Amino acid sequence: MLEVISHQRRHLLRVAALAVAAAELFATSGARSGSSDTSATNAASGSQASNSLKVKQVDAGDLNIGYAEFGPAEGPPVLLLHGWPYDIHAFAEVAPRLESAGYRVIVPHLRGYGTTRFLSANAPRNGQQAALAVDAVNLMDALKIRTPIIAGFDWGARTANIVAALWPERCKALVSVSGYLIGSQAANQMPLPPAAELQWWYQYYFATERGRAGYDKYRRDFSKLIWQIASPKWRFDDATFERSAAALENPDHVDIVIHNYRWRLGLAEGEAKYDDLEKRLAQAPTIDVPAITLESDANGAPHPEPSAYAKKFTGRYEHRTISGGIGHNLPQEAPLVFAQAVIDVDHLS
Repeated sequence: MLEVISHQRRHLLRVAALAVAAAELFATSGARSGSSDTSATNAASGSQASNSLKVKQVDAGDLNIGYAEFGPAEGPPVLLLHGWPYDIHAFAEVAPRLESAGYRVIVPHLRGYGTTRFLSANAPRNGQQAALAVDAVNLMDALKIRTPIIAGFDWGARTANIVAALWPERCKALVSVSGYLIGSQAANQMPLPPAAELQWWYQYYFATERGRAGYDKYRRDFSKLIWQIASPKWRFDDATFERSAAALENPDHVDIVIHNYRWRLGLAEGEAKYDDLEKRLAQAPTIDVPAITLESDANGAPHPEPSAYAKKFTGRYEHRTISGGIGHNLPQEAPLVFAQAVIDVDHLS
């Protein structure tokens, strides 16, 4: 059973709009660089398909970005970033809870997903990590958001990490599933033990033209398989999957995904305009903004151990391990836990 310490009780009382939801949480706050275990018995049901999100569009950098927006325009901003092969509906239950606590919440489709489109037909369909991070900053500029809390998982967590590391003045605080995910082509040249390499099977499949053709032809089946492997105890239904799978029909999706994974292995070049950023990222910069990292007890996707990255977070920091069979898609599987982490990290800053 989770121990709830007194300072968190006082904090939850201050967040009156989420009091009922928070009462269902078995949450705890740890000390700086400490850890805690959170039971996610409040996990989302297998079907949330009725919660379809309304999407707006805005030009931002190289893209016209589709995004959902919640909450008052004057509220403290929060940027929620999804991963692969998911979409904005991963936050369909998180965003309304943050809205009820007074936050302005922005949930964009990443490049290659949903209604996000390149402004130029000639733009490289580039999926490298720096490009996605610049997209996030460009979106913030377009929406006149200076310093949001940034929270994400999978590709979205990596993007959030990069913004926090390279532009700390643009990130008030960070929530990151699976912790520190900034990488480099050089680091990815190092072989892993066989069992770890097996977890990356799809990356090596994507390195082949057969893999590209297979993902294009079977992208729904492929993505559903990834959902099942990454979250082996999550019993999502077909309607929930199909609601998100529609975002994978973006005309640039396959190009972006294949480039992302080939770039990681040094099999595809990035754009020169990101070279300086990638050089900085290759140094594995620390993250100084307040941060909460989350890991789940049934994450079937490749992920580092929390002890491996704790020292990369040099500001106020907590790590929380989520129990209860939660998998890789933590915001959708345990939305109350994720929303509470966003609220709590705000009070760390």
